[in-house]
Amino acid sequence: MHELSLCQSVVRSIEAAAGPHGFSRVRRVRLAIGAFAGVEPDAMRFGFDVATQGTLAEGATLEILELPGTAWCFDCNDTVTLAQRFDACPRCAGFRLRLTGGEELRIQDLEVD
Repeated sequence: MHELSLCQSVVRSIEAAAGPHGFSRVRRVRLAIGAFAGVEPDAMRFGFDVATQGTLAEGATLEILELPGTAWCFDCNDTVTLAQRFDACPRCAGFRLRLTGGEELRIQDLEVD
C-alpha cells in the first residue's frame, strides 16, 4: 500500500509549512488526486488516519478532490476528458492524444489554527 507513504509525505509537507506560516494545528486537508495518479482514495483515507497520529494534523478531516483525466487530441484540436489512460478520444475516436491532466497529487489547501 504505497498510499501510506504518500500520506506520510503529505504530513511532512504540512509540518514543514507550519513554522513559516504560523499554524499549530490542522483541521482539514484537501488533496487533489488525478484519475491517473495510481492512488486509491479509500486507501489514502485510511493511510491519512494512521500517518497523522501524534502530529499537528491528528484528527484532521481529509477531503479528496478527484480530478478527471484530460488529454489534448491532435485530431480534434481540443482538450477531452478520458475515463482510462489509453482510451481513444471520446469525440473523434482517434489515438493521437497527449495527457494534460489526471496524474497530479497535491495539497489543494488546509484549514488551520
